[in-house]
Amino acid sequence: MIKNDIALAIEKKTEYNRARSLSVVEGVLEALKNALTNKEKVEIRGFGSFKVVPKKTGFGRDIRRQKQIRIEKG
Repeated sequence: MIKNDIALAIEKKTEYNRARSLSVVEGVLEALKNALTNKEKVEIRGFGSFKVVPKKTGFGRDIRRQKQIRIEKG
């Protein structure tokens, strides 16, 4: 599902046109992005919660050079 699919679902369930539905979707996503950027937990009751989880330092593989590389936590 992509943003346009969500906007279409909003359009069908409300009296909003496509442009306004897409604006609503983009507004919600922008609010989620801002909250997560500020390390806030976002909870949507009945759906789920989102939070930024720092990754541990680990190892990956540089496939071009065929070497193991260290990936710093972040």
